[in-house]
This record gives sequence, structure tokens and C-alpha cells, in this order.
Amino acid sequence: MSVVVLLYWACACALFDARARRIPNWLVSSGLLIALLHLLLTQTSLSGASPAAALSGLLLGLLLSAPGYGMGRMGAGDVKMLLILGLASSHWHVLLAVGGAGIGMLLWSLLADRLWPCLPLALQRALALFAPAQRQRLPYAPFLIPGLLIALCYAP
Repeated sequence: MSVVVLLYWACACALFDARARRIPNWLVSSGLLIALLHLLLTQTSLSGASPAAALSGLLLGLLLSAPGYGMGRMGAGDVKMLLILGLASSHWHVLLAVGGAGIGMLLWSLLADRLWPCLPLALQRALALFAPAQRQRLPYAPFLIPGLLIALCYAP
């Protein structure tokens, strides 16, 4: 059940990021509160990992996102989301989510010109930040979701 909470939170972050390229602080704060409370009360992360694995996930999230933030390629909300994702799961989940995001962004960059015209106009309007013209400034959080799903199914 805790994994479902983590997944809902990550999807909410992705939805806000996809629509406005911004993850609200109230959403980030609620994720942090839930992850910390669960860790303190049950001595496991939301994904069932040990406190040490959750701490290593948080540190790995920082290590992987700080350079992107420093270069202006990631927003503060993306960095905070990745840190909380690490605290709520483990280093394996962070690695798989980031790896999945990288693959997803690469595929979208390669295929957007062909796929975008096939999408219904209403979907194009709703997801305007994914338009091929926006290729250099894609929202990051939505691309974390496929990797996170794989991690939740297969990571220890």
C-alpha cells in the first residue's frame, strides 16, 4: 500500500510539471512529510527499503541532480522530487528512475517530430511543453515515471 502512495505522489508531481514546468512546494513538502513519517514509524521507506538504503537513495538523488541544477538543466522542483524519491525508496529506485527518464527523453527527442502531429489537438494543447519546438526545455518529472514503475516492480 505504501508503494501506491509513492506512485500517486510521483504522478502528481509529474502532472504538475507536465502542465506548468513547475512542481509546487506544497506537493514537495507533503511528499517529504509522508516519506519521513513512514521511515520513522516503520523503519522502512515507502518501497520497503531499509533506512540506510533510503539515505543512500537521498544522497544518490542529490549527486545525480545537483550538476543538472547547477547547469540550469533541471529546476529546483525536479531536484527536490528526486531527493524525496530517494528518501521514499532506495538508491536502486533512483538509478532506475533516472535511467528510465534519460532513455525516455532521448526517445522523445528522436521521435517527437513524427509522433506529435499524430496526437489529438486537445492533447497537444494540454501537453504544449512537450512540443518538438520545446525539445531543449522538456519537463523532467513525467519522464521519471516509467523508470519508477520498473523500479517498483523489480528493484530489491
